[in-house]
Parts: sequence; structure tokens; C-alpha cells
Amino acid sequence: MARLLLVRHGQASFGADDYDALSALGHEQARTLGRVLAARGVRPTLVLRGTMRRHQETLAGLLDGLGAPAPAEVDAGWDEFDFQHVVEIHRPLYRDRAAMMAELHVRERPEQAFQEVFDAATARWSSGAHDAEYAESFGSFRARVAISLRSARDRLREHRDIVAVSSGGPIAMASALLTAGPDAPAATLATLWAALNRVSVNTGVTKIISGRSGLSLSTFNEHTHVEREPRLLTYR
Repeated sequence: MARLLLVRHGQASFGADDYDALSALGHEQARTLGRVLAARGVRPTLVLRGTMRRHQETLAGLLDGLGAPAPAEVDAGWDEFDFQHVVEIHRPLYRDRAAMMAELHVRERPEQAFQEVFDAATARWSSGAHDAEYAESFGSFRARVAISLRSARDRLREHRDIVAVSSGGPIAMASALLTAGPDAPAATLATLWAALNRVSVNTGVTKIISGRSGLSLSTFNEHTHVEREPRLLTYR
């Protein structure tokens, strides 16, 4: 069977001027994953990535760890949704980065405080009740991930192993679509997507199998390669 491995990017730079750049730990996570995949005998003949810097840098580290080149293609459908925009619609104060950081750092655990705001903001976005307020509605996000998933399925006719570097949101959406089915009620899909997105680990690997009946979700968010060393286990 052909396999599509969806890889979440390494740790980004939360709180830095450029969130999209990988942290030093993020680069290490990517190289570690590459080495582990190589040891497992994974040799992708095609790699895909979104357009974001964190996707590009993660892929570079992963290929370095694999020790083998592979032709790469860029597919914007694997880009993360604009979570900053979604959060700012819910919490307008956060349009001012300094104000956001000041509010978060009043809390004992700033990252947990941001997660609470993020959860509320994405729940509002995914409800479908306020679509006109967003540059990309949740329904549009769902549709573009579905298109990229179908495109990857078609490429699996030519390639036994494809690795696609993306973000937590699109990977959770692809997994939700394969689990709930494309005709699942919007509310059901949104609930499942939120649950999957919340536990996504940096450089977690989601395996999708292509068989006679189409695509099937085999494993979600596998991350034993970072569990061996606790400092490598991150969620941002």
C-alpha cells in the first residue's frame, strides 16, 4: 500500500517577532524525525509542503536527517489557517502584540492562557455563525484541505511514500475528514477537528494509507521520536 505521512512542523518561535521561524529546538526536532524515519526504512520519492517558513525549515531538517534528497512540491492547501486573524476577531486587543504579551504574562502560565483564548476563538470561527467576519471561513478551510488531500491521493498512484509537511490545523482537518467522512454534519466535524488539533505535537506524524477503497487514517500524531527525550516534546 502507498503511504502519505503528514508531518506537523517543528516548534515555531512563540512570542518572537517572527513566529513562523523555527526555534533551535524546532530544527532539532525536524532532524531527529528524519533520522528516525531513515532508521525505519522510509524513503519518500516525493515531498510536499505548505508555503510557510516553518514548513520549509522543517522539511529541510527532515531531509537532512533522512540523508537522502527527494523532489519537493509546494501546495498552499497545506498551509495553516490564519489563527492570528481568528484570535484577533475574537479578542481585538490582540491586534497589538505588546498588549497581547502584557496580558498573557500576567498569568502564571502564558502559553496556557493563550490556549484558552485560542480555543474560544476557534470555536467561534468553526461554528459557522460568523463566517462573514473572517477572511477564510471554517468551511472554506475544510474545502481547501479536502482538495489537497485528494491531490495527494492522486500522487500516491505514482509514489509509494509521500511525506507532506504541514501544520496542526490542516492535519487535524484531513484526519477528521477521513474519520467522520466528507458528508459528516458541520458541527460534528468541527468538534472532532478541535479535539485533534488541540493535541497535535510538533513533528508528530499522521499516517494515511491509500488502498483500493481510497484513503484511510492509519495513525494520528505519532510522536515516539520526541517522547524519548522530554525536552523535545512540544505543542507550539
